[in-house]
Amino acid sequence: MAGSNRDEKGSFQTAISQDLIDEALKSVERRTHAPVQDEGVPEGGRTLEVELPEGGMTLEVELPEGGFEAPGAQPSADTGELAAALDESRRELEETRQQLEQARRELEETRQQLEFSQSKSREMMERLKDSHERALRAAADLENYKKRAQKEKEEVQKFGSERLLKDFLPVVDNLDRALDAAQKSADLDSFRTGIDMTRKLFDNTLGKHGVKSFSAAGQPFDPRLHEAMQQVESAAVPSGHVLYEAVRGYMLNERLMRPALVVVARTPTVAPPAPESSSATTPGGEPTGGDTATSQTGTTTPTGSQ
Repeated sequence: MAGSNRDEKGSFQTAISQDLIDEALKSVERRTHAPVQDEGVPEGGRTLEVELPEGGMTLEVELPEGGFEAPGAQPSADTGELAAALDESRRELEETRQQLEQARRELEETRQQLEFSQSKSREMMERLKDSHERALRAAADLENYKKRAQKEKEEVQKFGSERLLKDFLPVVDNLDRALDAAQKSADLDSFRTGIDMTRKLFDNTLGKHGVKSFSAAGQPFDPRLHEAMQQVESAAVPSGHVLYEAVRGYMLNERLMRPALVVVARTPTVAPPAPESSSATTPGGEPTGGDTATSQTGTTTPTGSQ
């Protein structure tokens, strides 16, 4: 046998024959049918002691981490459990991957819904802003309208009768002319004509403003248009009719402005006849009151109309 020595790392080196090497390899193959235990294995690999027949020498062979199996060897029980655990891990990993994919889709849908909600919220805020601005403008317009209406109301109260008064100024002018003419002339007929013309102008002016008078004399009494002052017995008009009117009534645009003050006629009452007077006789058969007895009857005169 050739000499042997150790290197600086502590590994054993020797020169052996090819037969010994073959025998050692066969021994290694026999021992690697079972898994190598981890106890006593230094970090970084495993070692296997092989006994050599010559000189009782041992050979340390470094094995790769995890060991190896002989060709055609059946897997051990630990290897089956490891494969089952590996399949279970693969299934769990696949389920986890599917869950992650589902979560990703849900997250994408949630993101889209959030973007849609944000867009709708922006639109709603814009509409609310426009509505608020319109409401502010409407409130300002209403306040301005109230101020204008109050101002117009005050102007109407002060100057609303201006047009009416302007239309009645010619009537006053005609009355002044009539009075002036009456002082300068004693012609009563001319004065009366001027007054009649002024009266017609007054009626025309009232008609321009919707004021019209109506006559109630001889008409049936209507409580909606007439106001009765009294009732008078008269046969001049039928009972329940207006005998005469004291104050003329007026209408303003088909609405009663002032009722007519009237006197209403009623049927006259007939007085009962007076009893006849009897003549007195004396014992001699002569009447005491004269040759003939006179009889008198009382009559009533119905109240006439004025």
